[in-house]
Amino acid sequence: MEQTKRHDKRNLNTIPVGSLGLIPLEGTEEIGAEIDSHLVRWREEREGEHKNSLAFAGYQRPSYIINCDLPRFGTGEGKGVLESSVRGMDLYILVDVVNYSKTYKLFGEENHMSPDDHYQNLKRAIAAVGGKARRITVIMPYLYEGRQHRRTQRESLDCAIMLQELDRMGVDNIVTFDAHDPRVQNAIPLSGFDTVRPSYQFIKGLLLNVEGLNIDNDHMMVISPDEGGMQRAIYIANVLGLDVGMFYKRRDYTQVVNGKNPIIAHEFLGSDVAGKDMIIIDDMISSGESCLEVAKALKERKANRIFIF
Repeated sequence: MEQTKRHDKRNLNTIPVGSLGLIPLEGTEEIGAEIDSHLVRWREEREGEHKNSLAFAGYQRPSYIINCDLPRFGTGEGKGVLESSVRGMDLYILVDVVNYSKTYKLFGEENHMSPDDHYQNLKRAIAAVGGKARRITVIMPYLYEGRQHRRTQRESLDCAIMLQELDRMGVDNIVTFDAHDPRVQNAIPLSGFDTVRPSYQFIKGLLLNVEGLNIDNDHMMVISPDEGGMQRAIYIANVLGLDVGMFYKRRDYTQVVNGKNPIIAHEFLGSDVAGKDMIIIDDMISSGESCLEVAKALKERKANRIFIF
């Protein structure tokens, strides 16, 4: 056997990362396979003098995916089972909490997985790791309970509880995309939390796919459909050098319908929109009803083309 070099022993103690492991949970298998394929190809092509060093053991492998089985008992309870060792690894766990296409059987009935089900599976996978990983990063494109980010009445702070729960379970970093309110990271101020803003992709997609755009105040305007989207709208407007308009929702606070105060009307604040292209930027689209009503109101004001981000 080849003798271990002295510098290899030193690197084992000082290298800041472990061997890479990727755990795609139910609903993320396809994107997980694409990420894995990219990593394998990239690491094969990459030049590196230490690739064969003992400190870099496991750097180049045929696949980085660690399969995690999530079976259920007859009672409906579940568990997480890892199919291979993750000791000393840097783990990246992929979870899509709003993938409603995944189902499981319970008492002969087919049940669609809710965000709660996906989140429980995430916790089962972390529990199956058993603290043996070097570092755990959760990649959660849609932040679980991101809509319940603040308290306005006697209600639970689910997003903050979720973040603190993952932190206590040993998660080192959480990566999400365009969190509804990035300030939820205040719940875990000493832990990693990254929210990736898609502003560049929005603008790039618009410019590459739509012809005849005139990006100036005479031909285009950025619209926020409510007060919640103003921060994003102002940022995009500043980047493009455009004016901002805003709708605000007049609600009837004397009654509650389907868990919320019904909207009476959408009132517009801003300059004339006639003949201009409109970019509507919402902070979150659930049913899309507000965006459609805003688009209709803009058309009634003689707006030209309407693009919704």
